[in-house]
Amino acid sequence: MRHLYRQHNANPVVAAIDPRIRLLAAGLLLALVVSSSNSAFPWLVALACLPAALFCGMRLPVLALRLLHPLFIAAVILALKAFMGTSEDVLLLKAASLSLTVHRQGLQEGALIVSRIMGAVSVAVLLSQVMSFTETMAALAWLRVPTGLVEVSLFAWRSLFMLYDGAGVVYTAQKNRLGYCGLRRSLRSFGTMAGMLTIKAFDSSQSITLAMTQRGYDGNMPLLCASRPSRSQIVCLCLFAVAIAAAWKLQN
Repeated sequence: MRHLYRQHNANPVVAAIDPRIRLLAAGLLLALVVSSSNSAFPWLVALACLPAALFCGMRLPVLALRLLHPLFIAAVILALKAFMGTSEDVLLLKAASLSLTVHRQGLQEGALIVSRIMGAVSVAVLLSQVMSFTETMAALAWLRVPTGLVEVSLFAWRSLFMLYDGAGVVYTAQKNRLGYCGLRRSLRSFGTMAGMLTIKAFDSSQSITLAMTQRGYDGNMPLLCASRPSRSQIVCLCLFAVAIAAAWKLQN
């Protein structure tokens, strides 16, 4: 929750780069990684982005935790692709009377999918480290992303902390009254807390809507709208795009 509440980046190098430039560069990397027909380029992107995330202040345990789920999904996809197919069989492991064979074409396709997953995840991890939520929403609004999407994201982000605080208060009160002693009582207490938070969420949404309407909210997000990215950063973005596109072309 502390990471989500971060309002700016503490790294001076990253803070000097316009949020819109960061978002455009990340979008370009994601597009090239997903469209790559060779696994070398996505792995190259992953090897560049993951150390960069550590350099920007992300702790190693946090990075490992964020990579845990994508690694599990990638391993499942690789296993399904390798063991299910009709192509040529390749002996992978043989011990005594047991042998393990995989399909060559399925293994190659699975390795490509795994590389794409890890490349895209590494870009997303780096972007989450160098971009705060408000910077991301401001950049999306400047890029003319549908207003409804930006509004819903902002309201969900604000409600997340409200519900988190409310859940903490209810959980502490229930725990002090022995509400989590035993499985049956714990399930009943959790259901009660979930119902209270749902009602509170609806009440809060109506109050926020009324308050914003009375204050003249018209759906516009003025942050970053009055300023333009500097020419030097735009030139650097163009050079970065040319270099990355050239590397993608060489690998494909």
